[in-house]
Amino acid sequence: MSQPPPPSGYGYPPPGPPGPPAPPQMPQQPYGSQQPQMPQMPQQGPLPGPPTGPPPGGGRASRRRQQSKSPVGVIVGAVVALALVAGGVWLAVGSDSGDDGGGGKGGDSASGTVDAQLLNKIPMPKVDELVNTPGMWVTDKNWVKSDVNKIVGYPLAGGAAAWEIPLKGELCWASPQVTEAGLTAVLFQDDSTDNPVCTQIGLVDLKKGKLLWTKQGRETGEWASDRPIMFDEVSIGGDTVAAGGISGGAAWSIDGKPLWMPDDDEDCSDNGYVGEGPKLIAVRECEVSGSPQLEVQTVDPKTRAVKSSYKVTSGIEYAHVVSTDPLVIGVNAGDSSGAGVSDFLAIDDSGKEGKLLSKFGMQGGKYEADCEATNVGGCAEIAVSKSANKLYLGTDYRASAASGPSNEIVAIDLKTGKVTAKADGAEGGPLVPVSLDKDGSLIAYQEATLSQGSAVWRVDTKSYEKKKLMQNPEETAFIESVSLHHQVIYAGGRLYIGNSSASKPSTDSSDPDKKSPLALVLGAK
Repeated sequence: MSQPPPPSGYGYPPPGPPGPPAPPQMPQQPYGSQQPQMPQMPQQGPLPGPPTGPPPGGGRASRRRQQSKSPVGVIVGAVVALALVAGGVWLAVGSDSGDDGGGGKGGDSASGTVDAQLLNKIPMPKVDELVNTPGMWVTDKNWVKSDVNKIVGYPLAGGAAAWEIPLKGELCWASPQVTEAGLTAVLFQDDSTDNPVCTQIGLVDLKKGKLLWTKQGRETGEWASDRPIMFDEVSIGGDTVAAGGISGGAAWSIDGKPLWMPDDDEDCSDNGYVGEGPKLIAVRECEVSGSPQLEVQTVDPKTRAVKSSYKVTSGIEYAHVVSTDPLVIGVNAGDSSGAGVSDFLAIDDSGKEGKLLSKFGMQGGKYEADCEATNVGGCAEIAVSKSANKLYLGTDYRASAASGPSNEIVAIDLKTGKVTAKADGAEGGPLVPVSLDKDGSLIAYQEATLSQGSAVWRVDTKSYEKKKLMQNPEETAFIESVSLHHQVIYAGGRLYIGNSSASKPSTDSSDPDKKSPLALVLGAK
């Protein structure tokens, strides 16, 4: 697998993808690096550098510290979904993930498995350089995919676009969270400026296909700059849209009313937020004797009043919110083996002072997960169950195994931090946790190899037997296994796969059937 992206912090355009692919059958980097990208796309030319001059906003010490660590352009919003899998696949599960496509319960029996067919393929847009296209969602009416400077809604079973939302610039980040009303948030550039950066926050109605409003953040305080703030990520929770980055955090209500802005006179600022349902979690950074001191705060989405606060061990620079309820965070306190996280912490945020319930270490790559290097959101290859109080992870990919399961999925008790159960993987590509369906069973994605299509599995979280829900055809195996970043949503018995970036076709992909599309739909006809 590839190394994680360089630290983000300015909202600058991302660098081009890494070098040529390595065959999936070959040994990988430790599977804990979540841009778990097994194969890589061919390099797309020189990496764009950052804008000249200081970043917008004030010049707090933490900004200068992060600037010194991130001298080149950064990957922003390599998207979002509930989980990212090996082979460079971003994964999400829609509201209908409980649909198994028919068939009964059982272990490895293929009875009832859907032999999927290619229902629709959207060609890759023609671009001269790498362009971010993060974000994909499924509603009750549409499958929605971001495109080059726009968001497009398609019929669930494929077909021509039903609607389109034009944007003023390239997408930087797209929130995986969607409200019950079908609202989500995106972050994009303003191409009307000479040096476009990620300053535009938009609220999108995915059911109506409309951009409801666009906002910019500006600092407050005596030394505040009048320039708009550049953000790294955006989330939505408790009917509040909140964006964060090295210049601090800002928030708006869903009717567009500003709720708070960063104060440059303060010694602390919000690096980012993760929302889900009624909750909003902030990661706040302060400078203490020249070292970062992070607090993970459960806040009131309307006022930002702190309901609960947990202080991360001093010196740890980045904390990632894996789950809001139960509250689980990831930190890099040592050897993360490229995963961006070395330990997961379960936190009780029921009181004013958060309490550590348990800690689970990744053991230097024995377990697979991935958190983006510096962002608060974006952790993947993970599923968390509130009802079972469990964290689910895959073990490392056994690339040298001649046959048999390529890995396992383990269940970790959040009260004790101990592995309490495991499920065998499947032959072929690794099996990776994605999310939970309506009955609490685990949905897992098995990545494609060059000769075998991907698959979707359900794991019974009581017996830990598994059942294959969908087997995808060999004709899409090559596309899936060599594409850089996939976003994947399994909903309503269909698998929606979308690239999180648009790029020129590989020079050695002369076969049009093997050229990576922007998106495709798989399922039963």
